[in-house]
Amino acid sequence: MQAYVYGEKRVLPGGFEAFADRGRTAIVSIDMHEGHLADTPDCPCPAPRAREIVEPINAFHDEARALGVPIIHVKTVLRKGGVDDVRGIPSAWRLTFPLYVGEIPNADEHAIEGSRWTNLVTRVEPQDLVVDSKKRLSVFYPTDLDFLLRNMDIRTVVLDGGFTDCCVLNAAFDASNRNYNVVVLRDLVRGTNTEMEDAGLKIVSLHLGLVMDSADLLDAWRDSAAVAAAAE
Repeated sequence: MQAYVYGEKRVLPGGFEAFADRGRTAIVSIDMHEGHLADTPDCPCPAPRAREIVEPINAFHDEARALGVPIIHVKTVLRKGGVDDVRGIPSAWRLTFPLYVGEIPNADEHAIEGSRWTNLVTRVEPQDLVVDSKKRLSVFYPTDLDFLLRNMDIRTVVLDGGFTDCCVLNAAFDASNRNYNVVVLRDLVRGTNTEMEDAGLKIVSLHLGLVMDSADLLDAWRDSAAVAAAAE
């Protein structure tokens, strides 16, 4: 197996076999919905860099499904009226992120239930699972994702989607703190900019799990499948 360690791609030593155990792995795809990806002026929390990974994520998910790896799409959904956020206790990003990117005109409409902004842009197949109760930066808060993963007997979570330096990084921290093996797919996550993507991935590689290319992970899964088939 190969992974990136502080930005340098290396062949891993022994001891990482569990990270490629597809039988106990789930893909967690993060916030690939119109609220981030719509290419319109009223997009309430634009993540334009992530638009380029929609089709690559779809292709990777197709390969994973064929190998029997489950896919869980997690998206932010806030109650109508804003009690979960703008009219309750506002998320910190609503104050801090505009200091860098400028005013976000439609930010109060971000992820409101029933709106177009919660529609997933990446493809969802009937066998996939959807967690639609994310309300802050982590896929684990305040959702039932951990409950779901443990009932599925999952030990490794593979993360794709956005933002690398925000929700993906938070997911990696929370998954690691819950004792899951963490894999972040370097080519299938996007962040605020290349600098922040690089920083987020370096943090993951040093403290939280493996940063891999999706093709390398697929190869590792195929190798394990071939070994299992030969054993049978």
